[in-house]
Amino acid sequence: MIFTKKNDLVGLDIGSRTLKVAEVKETKAGPSLKSFAMLDIPPGLVEEGNIRDPEELANSIRQLFKTNNIKEQNVAISTGGLSVIVKKIDVQTMEEDQLQETISLEAEQYIPFDISDVNLDFQILGESEHNPNQMSVLLVAVKKETVSDYIALADRAGLNPCVMDVDAFALQSIYEMNYDSTDENIALIDIGASKTSLNILKQDTSVFMRDVSLGCGEINQKIVSLIDCSLEESEKIKFSNETDKISADDLREIVTSVIGAWCSEIRRAIDFFYSSYPDDHIEKIILSGGGGNIQGFRQLLATETSAEVEMINPFGNFNIDTNRFESSYLERVAPQAAICMGLAIRKIGDK
Repeated sequence: MIFTKKNDLVGLDIGSRTLKVAEVKETKAGPSLKSFAMLDIPPGLVEEGNIRDPEELANSIRQLFKTNNIKEQNVAISTGGLSVIVKKIDVQTMEEDQLQETISLEAEQYIPFDISDVNLDFQILGESEHNPNQMSVLLVAVKKETVSDYIALADRAGLNPCVMDVDAFALQSIYEMNYDSTDENIALIDIGASKTSLNILKQDTSVFMRDVSLGCGEINQKIVSLIDCSLEESEKIKFSNETDKISADDLREIVTSVIGAWCSEIRRAIDFFYSSYPDDHIEKIILSGGGGNIQGFRQLLATETSAEVEMINPFGNFNIDTNRFESSYLERVAPQAAICMGLAIRKIGDK
């Protein structure tokens, strides 16, 4: 992968509880991490991928860039959730230009929105496994309103949005950069504050994606309902081993019930994949997002899915200046940094 300054972008991951920003640069020794930073934002600014308070959110983005002395204004951003539909479909074999002209007609039967209300894109995957006269296509549809909202937000923050990505694709990009190609079936799962993204790769090709409305915020809400505290306080309690506001048993019960529900939902999604590929098995799950740090989740997920589960390292193939970034810090933030780093390696002009 070649990095050139004129095409460089800053990756900006706009989560519902945390903003993440990353820059990478090319050196003689290879790609290097130039900057990475995070900023927690108040609850309610972003809900399930929808921007609720653009002015305050733009202020937070400006603060994040200023505090970390990030001068580049060209950014790559992403979205996910219910406003995004990603589906693998089979269509009659044709040239890409021809498909570009007919994709709206092809997509209408798969998209649960008015086709005039979405932006469409696609990627040809190759010959269909089921019909030699057809080809498999990865279809992507994003509500125009969502795209407009994110572009307007970036503009309000004084930035120039050059790439609009999908969370699951950004995650796949950074996975592919840091991990060797494999014939194994891999599930990339990102568990954020309010959304979980699942992307299943079969021989390094995405064949199944799904976003579901579950995440770490469920734990916070249960804590708030039990002890009547603020959401900010619940966030601290969630990762605290000792607190006088809630008993260890009550906290353990809350966490156990939530991660149990996560595992069941992920298992249902994987079972749906197996219904289409009955001879396949997912060998490994790569976790990202803040949910990956929840105690006991990885072990329970491994048991539920009969797969090896590990945390992603989005910094693995980057040169790291240890005078600027402590290894313990990067290890701690790695799960949350994955999508942001996937955006940071995008280039101006990328599809």
